[in-house]
Amino acid sequence: MNIINFGSLNIDRVYNVESFVRAGQTVSSLGFNTFCGGKGLNQSIAAARAGASVIHAGAIGPDGEMLETCLHDSGVNVASLAHLSTATGHAIIQVDPNGQNCIIVTGGANMELTTEYIDRVLAQGQPGDIVLLQNEVNNLPYIMESAHRLGFRLAVNPSPITPELLKAPFELADWLILNELEGAEIAGCTGSNAEILQTLHTKFPSTAIVLTLGSDGVVYRDANQTASERCFPVKAVDTTAAGDTFCGYFLAGCVEGLPVQACLTLASQAAAIAVTRAGASTSIPTRGEVRSYTF
Repeated sequence: MNIINFGSLNIDRVYNVESFVRAGQTVSSLGFNTFCGGKGLNQSIAAARAGASVIHAGAIGPDGEMLETCLHDSGVNVASLAHLSTATGHAIIQVDPNGQNCIIVTGGANMELTTEYIDRVLAQGQPGDIVLLQNEVNNLPYIMESAHRLGFRLAVNPSPITPELLKAPFELADWLILNELEGAEIAGCTGSNAEILQTLHTKFPSTAIVLTLGSDGVVYRDANQTASERCFPVKAVDTTAAGDTFCGYFLAGCVEGLPVQACLTLASQAAAIAVTRAGASTSIPTRGEVRSYTF
């Protein structure tokens, strides 16, 4: 069984700053690094390092060779990558001394997936495979509708939230994996986390809702059960890939057939380890590291 990830591929340019830049302000960075990133790449690597079989579908430009190599070296199948003349997507990331970040993304080649390309990739899968999506590539509704029609299971991480995304057919998703801000936007309510979870469940009763809550952990609800897991305490260095690590590990657990609670625990532990390290893809732990880590 495969995870087929139609996901973004970005070159991350990371600047360490004392505080995030304000309007009209110019600051000198305390450090600079270039990393392989993109929510799609991070989630593919997380799932692969967790032990899942992952096919990454996406596009890079002439400057994207490092991203393809990064995926391949992490055990991700890159045979379906599209190579375009458009520049690869990239992100400008500020990281403060507390490990918090703010990010500007430009889509580049990520936004040029054609319906013909999508059809070719889906033809390689089989019913029961998981198609994974984030909101950093184009043609999301087409991918969601096609995957559902062909009998794939659909996992959607609706990030970043945009007005166009809110029109997507989320009712087709088997899993919605999202944080409390994204959950509030899609639910259309500003109440407590419990109210957001309930509203999402009411709107999408056939969809498993996985609502991550930062330091408050994660809550889960589907048609048959609820579950939760705490946030494992660590010293945060960089939170950039925490959500992506959680998403990849959670779905890898689902592919294994682990119980929901075990999936939540595994994903939460992996995400906690990720925030103790700098960078995005470089911070994602292997399954062996998760097993051996002492919290």
